[in-house]
Amino acid sequence: MRIQILLAFILLSCSTVLAKISEKEKGVLIDLYQSTHGAQWTKSWDLSKPVTTWHGVVIKDNEVVSIVLMHNNLVGTLPASIGSLKGLQILNLAFNSLEGKIPESITHLKDLLVLRLGKNRLLGPIPMDIGNLKKLTVLDLFSNNLEGPLPSSMGKLKNLKLISLSYNGLSGSLPASLGKIKSLERLELANNQLEGTVPKSIETLTSLCALVLSENKFSGNFPEGIFNLPNLRLVQLQKNKFDKYQLLRIKPSKIDVAVFDFDDNNSLYNRKGFEELYKNKDIRTADTKFEDNDK
Repeated sequence: MRIQILLAFILLSCSTVLAKISEKEKGVLIDLYQSTHGAQWTKSWDLSKPVTTWHGVVIKDNEVVSIVLMHNNLVGTLPASIGSLKGLQILNLAFNSLEGKIPESITHLKDLLVLRLGKNRLLGPIPMDIGNLKKLTVLDLFSNNLEGPLPSSMGKLKNLKLISLSYNGLSGSLPASLGKIKSLERLELANNQLEGTVPKSIETLTSLCALVLSENKFSGNFPEGIFNLPNLRLVQLQKNKFDKYQLLRIKPSKIDVAVFDFDDNNSLYNRKGFEELYKNKDIRTADTKFEDNDK
């Protein structure tokens, strides 16, 4: 029995040593704690205990690889030092009360796969160099106070599956470079101030399941080829300035799997808000759910 206890102690000690991170990375986590009033979090950190015990933090190969603090009462701003966590793969701070701008340094996180900052109070522009995050699969900035144009560099995010930017104050036109993101499954831009025509390059997004452009200022003819995309299941176009006569003439070949939604009384989802649609499990792709360790 004593031998077993000794072996268990040795194994625990080894795992603790293996999970140790540098003082620099620990300092970044403390910056995050202090700048977002960590003492008042729903699940706070005891800074006197090892980082391995801190809620929502995952360490691998002596680096912080994941921070998931969704629904945790974070209030304040994101520290610029967050860009120093070179091994970070998941940053999920959605559904909190974060304010201020998204730090430009976040574009230094070259291994980042998931960026979820949705449902906060962030303002200012999306970092123009967001395209540096070449491994990114999920970009969720839904329901903030962001403004300015969509960076053209987004076209470099070749692994993206989800772009969720609805309910912000984004303006300008859709960059044609979005058509380069062949892996994209959901493009959600509802309730912004976006304008101009929808680029025909969107017709090449063969993985696209949902296109949500409602409640913007888009105008002109809508690219008809979009309705023939093989995986399309939802299209929301209502409350824009598209040529409605052109839309009425379109006969999509994939109408059986796509919701053809514009300002028509016969529209299937007419008068339903985007937030309600977002919760509908039948039109959500399985791998775009929030990463939440509390589930």
